[in-house]
Order: sequence, then C-alpha cells, then structure tokens
Amino acid sequence: MDRLHLMSVFIAVVETQGFSSAARRLRLSAPAVTRAIAELEIRLGVKLLNRTTRHVRVTEAGQKYYQDAKRVVMLADEADESVVGENAEPKGHIVVTASVLFGRLYVMDSIISYLQTYPKMTVDAVFADRVVNMLEEGVDVAVRIGELPDSTYRAIRVGTVRRVLCASPEYLDQYGVPKKAEELTEHKIILARGLTPTNEIKFYKQGKDFSVRVTPYLSVSDNDSAAQAAVEGLGITRLLSYQVADQLKKGKLKIILSDYEAQAVPVHIVHREGRYASARIKTFVDMVVEHLRKQPSLN
Repeated sequence: MDRLHLMSVFIAVVETQGFSSAARRLRLSAPAVTRAIAELEIRLGVKLLNRTTRHVRVTEAGQKYYQDAKRVVMLADEADESVVGENAEPKGHIVVTASVLFGRLYVMDSIISYLQTYPKMTVDAVFADRVVNMLEEGVDVAVRIGELPDSTYRAIRVGTVRRVLCASPEYLDQYGVPKKAEELTEHKIILARGLTPTNEIKFYKQGKDFSVRVTPYLSVSDNDSAAQAAVEGLGITRLLSYQVADQLKKGKLKIILSDYEAQAVPVHIVHREGRYASARIKTFVDMVVEHLRKQPSLN
C-alpha cells in the first residue's frame, strides 16, 4: 500500500482509539484498517500499537511515529490544497476541541452548519473540560478561554467572558446582598473547583488585585452543578458569564459585586497555520469566528 495511506490509517486509529472507529472515519472496512496497520508495522519493523479485545494502546515508538506522521500528512494535505486552490470545496477531516458547555452552547451550531455546507468534510468534536494538547491529540482547531501562552499556533480573538458572582433572588432576599467582597465570608459559598480550585476568590478593585478566603458551603467539580445549586438558593457561586447566561436572562440568578470583578477573560480560536492555505481549516475557522462574534454573551 501507499505509505501516505498507511500513515493516514495509523493516525486515525490513534486519534479514535480503535480500529472500528478509524474505519468509520476513513470509510474503510475494519479488515482493511487491520491490514494497513500490520503492513506498516512490518515495513517499519517496530510495534506501533498494543491491541487487546477492548483497548488499543500506542507504544512509545508509536507515539513518536504518530507525531511525525501527523506532520507529514498535514504537509501533504496542504500541498494538495494549495495546488487545487483556496476556493475549492473542502474535503477531508478536522478535529475540533472546546470545553464541554461552551462546545454544546456555541460550537455545535457552527459544526452542524459547516457539515451542511461542506458535505465532503467529516468532523471529530472533542468537548472536554481540560486543556487538550493540540499536537499530541491531533487537534486542528481549538477554542481557548483565558490568556494564551506563546506558541506557533495562530490565535484569533472572538470575544471575552467575565468571572461573575451570582445567586438566586430567593437567596439574596433571605440573606441579603453583599456590598463588599469581604462580606462573602458571612455567606454560603458554592465553589466550582474548575474555575476556583482553592478557597481564595480573586477580585479586582481600584486597579489592584486581591483575594478573599472563604469556607465553601458546597464544593463541586463541575460548573453545571454549581449553577444548579445557586439557582436552587443554596448560596453564592462564581462562574464564567457564558456558563450562566441563560439563568441570568431568565432571572433565575442575579449578578452581585460586579464592581469587584476580575478583568475579563479573552476567548480565542486557535489553529495551526501551515505553509499553505488550508481550505478545510480556513473555512471552518471563518465560520466559527463569525458565529462567536455575534454572540451577545461573549462581547
């Protein structure tokens, strides 16, 4: 078989963590995928994958080969696209990542529109509440919330979100509305550990950053649970504004201490910028950027 084809099959197996799932992505039969991996390992004389009845695990040699093969296939795809032309209809596959709630609320609409517009494309949406390593996990486009480290990836700013303190009207009626950040020590606090990993809540006032140490009434590992508890009147929580936009709009939650909010958090679309224009990446990024910049809760 063609070496580039074998590399593409191997990449699909690694990224989908299975032979059957790789076959579905590539629109091949499962036996064809198995034969391709076997031929590649024979050609290289190296074990790339450890296979059991339930799992496919990449060997150390396989992980290094995956990263190199990914770059080779990307360059080949970009070279093809540059010859065909930037205006050609995109075809192929892209991997997109975002946090779970952000992906569901804001990115899925763009993915659906993209696939409806470009039916020759396929998409893997990796929605996870962790920072996905784009190179190691084969991600083409990522939505990043927060300040970005220096990297070789291109970043397009699409908006900002705020860290807001909020509580239900019922809670505020019963316990009162705090006027100063320091008064939070007297209230029931719901901490979403993903956003506030310690008991220190950071604030910004009159050009200075400071923190208030609280004793949480409830700590949860996910943002949805914190929002739900606040809506039910259990206490005050701090979340990103987009995470409670719907509850705020419906009046189920109210923002407090807005004068003490830390500086807004930027939202970027991040993607690898190759030597050639990639129609697959460019068309998707353009669509997501346009969609996100229209969202009132991000601007």
